Amino acid sequence: MIKVLDEFLREHQPDVFSRRYAQCYPATQHYLRMGGRSTERLYNFMDAQFFGQISLGKPEQNFTVVFDTGSTDLWVPSSYCVSQACAMHHKFKAFESSTYGHDGRVFGIHYGSGHLLGVMAREELKVGSVTVQNQVFGEAVYEPGFAFVLAQFDGVLGLGFPQLAEELGSPVFDTMIAQGLLDEPVFSFYLKNNGSSFGGELLFGGVDETRFVSPINWVPVTQKGYWQIRLDVVKVQGALSFCYRSTQGCQAVVDTGTSLIGGPARDVLLLQQFIGATPTAVGEYLVDCVRISSLPVVSFLINNVEYSLTGEQYIRRETLNNKEICFSGFQSIDVPSPVGPVWILGDVFLSQFYSIYDRGHNRVGLAHLSEESKISV
Repeated sequence: MIKVLDEFLREHQPDVFSRRYAQCYPATQHYLRMGGRSTERLYNFMDAQFFGQISLGKPEQNFTVVFDTGSTDLWVPSSYCVSQACAMHHKFKAFESSTYGHDGRVFGIHYGSGHLLGVMAREELKVGSVTVQNQVFGEAVYEPGFAFVLAQFDGVLGLGFPQLAEELGSPVFDTMIAQGLLDEPVFSFYLKNNGSSFGGELLFGGVDETRFVSPINWVPVTQKGYWQIRLDVVKVQGALSFCYRSTQGCQAVVDTGTSLIGGPARDVLLLQQFIGATPTAVGEYLVDCVRISSLPVVSFLINNVEYSLTGEQYIRRETLNNKEICFSGFQSIDVPSPVGPVWILGDVFLSQFYSIYDRGHNRVGLAHLSEESKISV
């Protein structure tokens, strides 16, 4: 059983790139157009990652991408890619598109498994019902490591600030704003982690008032690049607290491209011990499933508003050989200076709240989900 569990963990761990992308299944595209807004349907793989579909070129070539607030670039595999990983994915065929614009500059993006390398190009991009002209993107010609072979999504569409970009040129959301395609310079995520294939919605151009209840807690971005905000304190029910020693609190990155909640190794190790989580050979932590209902509440105080997660919300359940396995939703991520140390508020956190990303005012909004959103499928 131990050997089978180790193999299962290696294939299903959310930490695919050491930046928490996970395997995804290709999906058909569903979207709704409302004036200068576009709703992109998201799909859910094992409550570990949320993804949707875009298209590039004429005629359209479809790709499955992670919509990632923790990076800024758009890339998909190139038909000239030489890596084993590319054989498993949709590849962009420049020679089949009448709207393709050659650029020729090279780019590299560093992941935990190595450097992804490619060449830059320009192309017509469709995201939901929005068509973006002359968008800069990367054609990956080398994808490092075995992680990309396991990952079944094709690429990444980054929604971070331009300061984070590895490619030269306007990021997708900046291009949408510059081309006047949106009502507001805002996008918002409703993530659904109910174990079904419906993973929620990403709305470009505003917020969906039916998905949350007021008020919205607006938190200023403290440093442009990531969607980085101040985190006042992290509390574990009646026993532990982190960040409290500093009058400045901690920094946190709101990151849809990270599956779990990350924090400094020293703090997270204490937290894992307190909830009774035991480590596995590949770095995941397991919890006895029968103890979930008695686990402590973990709370995050942000801008004087408390966001609390129960054990049912921060533990991930998966099944192996008809046996349920329960994983801790916390992981150690030591981010080096000058950005670190920080906490990473990934999908385990974001799936419990409605999150809004406002480039016009450089702020993040958080709100509690409406009752309808908690039960919709």
